[in-house]
Amino acid sequence: MPLLSRAAELKLTGLVGTLRCCQLFGGLPLEDLQIIAGFSQALKLAKGEYLFHEAEPSRGCYLVQSGAINVHRVNASGKEQVIHVFRGGESLAEASLASTTGYPANARAVEPSTVLLIPKGPILELIGRRPDLALRMLGSMSQHLRVVVGMLDDLTLKDVETRLLNWLIKHGRNAPHGVIRLAGTKRVLAAELGTSSETLSRTFARLKGERLLEVTGNTLRILNESALQARFGQLLGEA
Repeated sequence: MPLLSRAAELKLTGLVGTLRCCQLFGGLPLEDLQIIAGFSQALKLAKGEYLFHEAEPSRGCYLVQSGAINVHRVNASGKEQVIHVFRGGESLAEASLASTTGYPANARAVEPSTVLLIPKGPILELIGRRPDLALRMLGSMSQHLRVVVGMLDDLTLKDVETRLLNWLIKHGRNAPHGVIRLAGTKRVLAAELGTSSETLSRTFARLKGERLLEVTGNTLRILNESALQARFGQLLGEA
């Protein structure tokens, strides 16, 4: 087999493997995965590079192959609010396929990343032939909506400490020995909580001083789960 043909075959196999690991495409027949892999385009982004901007015409949806993509909006005062940080195996911007107003938010790499662009025209044509794929996309968008609704609920909490305690309790439920490893930087977590890095650091210091939390680099360890929950309940009662 010619070298170029072999290289193309290996590339296609790799793309099919990436698609199969994604909730959106996992379970599709190999033939469909090969079709999608055939028209997908791999894009490499440096840290801080934008994948797309809000209201920019949609080129298609995306699948994160490696790295992390921060999807956010910027309000009138210039404050950035993170909607979600997408990592390997997660898809994003599916809703833009059916929209005439372009992308609903901004997307920026928070670390060197590789994403697959799944172009709008070919994927819509495939969806037209495969209604089950349309249902999968609705399910994926529904999951994204639940994330946004949860974020809005969290942001109604009155202060940063209450929001951080809420975040720790949620993420600590399934964390072995109460150890939570941040998927991104503390700056990304601060943005998710609707605060600054400095305010988050002061809140961490307060919880550390009270022996509720241990912070080592990007690893958080809950030292006293029951006390943490009691503190959260107390703050909610004062709201």
